[in-house]
Amino acid sequence: MTNSSGSPLRGWLSPVVHLSNNWISLIGVVVVTTATVLWVLLLPTTLRGNVSNPYFGIVLYLVLPMVFIGGLLIIPLGIWLRRRRERASGTAPTSFPPLTFRNPELRRLALFVVLTSFVNVVIAGQLTYSAVNYMDSVSFCGQTCHTVMQPEFTAYQNSPHSRVECVQCHIGPGAGWFVRSKLSGVRQVFAVTFHTYDRPIPTPVHNLRPARETCEACHWPQVYGGDRLKILTKFADDETNTPTKTVLMMHIGGGKGTQGIHGAHVGPGIRIRFAPADEKRQTIPWVEYRDAQGKATVYTASDAKGPMPGNLEIREMDCVDCHNRPTHTYEMPEPAVDRMMAAGGISPSLPFVKKTSVALLKAAYNSRAEAEVRIPAAFENFYKEKYPAIYASKPDEVKQAGRGALAVFERNIFPEMRVTWGAYPNNLGHNDFPGCFRCHDDQHAATGGAKITQDCGACHNLLAMEEASPKILSELGLEK
Repeated sequence: MTNSSGSPLRGWLSPVVHLSNNWISLIGVVVVTTATVLWVLLLPTTLRGNVSNPYFGIVLYLVLPMVFIGGLLIIPLGIWLRRRRERASGTAPTSFPPLTFRNPELRRLALFVVLTSFVNVVIAGQLTYSAVNYMDSVSFCGQTCHTVMQPEFTAYQNSPHSRVECVQCHIGPGAGWFVRSKLSGVRQVFAVTFHTYDRPIPTPVHNLRPARETCEACHWPQVYGGDRLKILTKFADDETNTPTKTVLMMHIGGGKGTQGIHGAHVGPGIRIRFAPADEKRQTIPWVEYRDAQGKATVYTASDAKGPMPGNLEIREMDCVDCHNRPTHTYEMPEPAVDRMMAAGGISPSLPFVKKTSVALLKAAYNSRAEAEVRIPAAFENFYKEKYPAIYASKPDEVKQAGRGALAVFERNIFPEMRVTWGAYPNNLGHNDFPGCFRCHDDQHAATGGAKITQDCGACHNLLAMEEASPKILSELGLEK
């Protein structure tokens, strides 16, 4: 084959232009231009170093290079197939027109590249931004992709972090942890596909990114937390649902040189290690406390058995060892009903409403659909039979109470996933679960007799204990 041009480069390009005009190579051109346009659109964001979305990294450094290389391989594949076809049929040209825009094949190829590039710039620019942001959205994580996580998604929607995207805590910025998290989830993908996943989903998560890199993006211990007033309202299970209040002054602490809860656990120079004896880290027989001067003291539980910690895994204490349910908190029935009654979702004026609500919530239901029918109906039947006058005068309050109790159920119980009361212990506090008392139980002692303190005043001052009208609230102007 010859070319009218004497240029070696044009002589080489002419047959390439001719052979490239086939649908396979043109598809390769589309793939290459698409990957190039997407790469150009994403690159400036990464170069500025302000990428907070991990999906940018995975798209830019993993997906696009593979797409680009795939397109490059498709182009010569189409050329080779057309060349073989023309040789087999005897239609291969012996000469080629010069590479000018008078060449129809060159014009078609150039026009195709220009048009596909323009279309990619217009469409890909919008789709890339929208797609990456959608993959970063709560609806994608909680509904589209991770439907098996319905309990966690429901708890998230009712949490203080309900306006924080899932990936900011579970993955954090950068492509590295994104790739690691997705690779570690390959087994989970297969488990969901073949319905072999655990019910309920086991915790704690062992491959979670350290809180220093996620939680402390907003909450850092160097900032003083101060003292905070906490008011706990409780209703008795008697006929009048007698309300009482407990008032605590919580010593949050933190900052430099301050004590309180955070100062004692994550203050400057403080380092705590522990060895849990169970999977859920509810039993902790061994604790090592290193103070700001570097002095280490080892405490062991009085009922600990066997050598320690040689046969146990040692863990560096992290934020999530106390705040283990910062966003996915599940309640126990009694305090959950107390909170619903204090908020007005269940009227305290209804006789025995606290006792009735708790009893209905603790009953067994095979599904959420069954609970949706039985709980409101049981409320109405109870007051129709036991207090017909109350039901006749306050039918709306009775129905609202049934809906309020059902809301508590739907917020905490998921029969299909076997998530029931107490399935996920909350280590913050010590009322419903051991929590703080896993270590502060007056049973962990060091050589010489020193114990991990159980002094209540180290964490909070008890200003009122289940009082009907605490004087301290009146003095502070919080209650008339």
